[in-house]
Amino acid sequence: MSEVIRLEAIQELLPSLDVVGLMEEAFVAYSEGRSVVPPVGEMIFEDPPGEVHIKYGYIRGGDSYVVKIASGFYDNTKLGLPSSQGLVLLFSQRTGELEAVLLDEGLLTDVRTAAAGAVAAKHLGPERVDCIGVLGAGTQGRLQLEHLRRVTPCRKAKVWSRGTKWVEGYLERFDGSDIEVEVAATAAEVAETCSLIVTTTPSHKPLLTEGHIRPGTHITTVGSDTEEKIELDPTILARADRVVVDSLSQSESRGEVFRAVSSGALSRESVVELGAVIGGRAVGRENDEQVTVCDLTGVAVQDLMIASGVVAASRRAREEAGP
Repeated sequence: MSEVIRLEAIQELLPSLDVVGLMEEAFVAYSEGRSVVPPVGEMIFEDPPGEVHIKYGYIRGGDSYVVKIASGFYDNTKLGLPSSQGLVLLFSQRTGELEAVLLDEGLLTDVRTAAAGAVAAKHLGPERVDCIGVLGAGTQGRLQLEHLRRVTPCRKAKVWSRGTKWVEGYLERFDGSDIEVEVAATAAEVAETCSLIVTTTPSHKPLLTEGHIRPGTHITTVGSDTEEKIELDPTILARADRVVVDSLSQSESRGEVFRAVSSGALSRESVVELGAVIGGRAVGRENDEQVTVCDLTGVAVQDLMIASGVVAASRRAREEAGP
């Protein structure tokens, strides 16, 4: 019988997982060609504004394949609802049987994205980080900062958001924690004072230009996951020392690299995959003066790894509880 794991149970199980390690494994498998990941399914809505992404895939020789549906409807906050929704389905790779239904309401997508940001910072960020910059004070902006604490000792952050309400909630979330958060008046202020930056907004216009970026800065972008979105001016990527993506194929249709290549600012031949950097088959950061950019659009192997981890943790918990 298929296992159904609801949000509350998923929340209890996640702390037992090394999600950063799982994402590293996912990216390496993907870049080594050991996975099968078809093109992203996508629906864009205008009234109300929203989007649905359908991602699916498997790792050759593994036990399961995954189908993930995740949505973002940005007016949901007006209704008192979270903007993210969704579920994850895990099937047997041998028989096609449905093994588990994870009613995560978009949580696993949020967490695996934040963990991927930590992976990017771990492998591409400067050795010394005095302040972490976050553009966007929503769920992803919060989770990125929470997961970055796993890979950097820096405990000072600066956040910028267009919405005052979001910033207030962000500050409340970290009040009393070991992370000191300040509010920036502009996105440029974040770039001018931080050497590790994460952008998490659904912006359709660049928030940062090349003139804002300090030498030695690393930027991870996670907001521009559709064709229309953009957070960085293409000149930032054009002048960066290293430009890295989670998926070269997906960067042909979405994300910062897609926009930079389309504008003629960036050559696709200069871009490498994060999994290749982790696995040592591509060069990442070589010194603390270089500017690096990692463009994350989300790959199905991430969903597979985190869903499989939750299901395995659920089974262990049942075994430990006994009959």
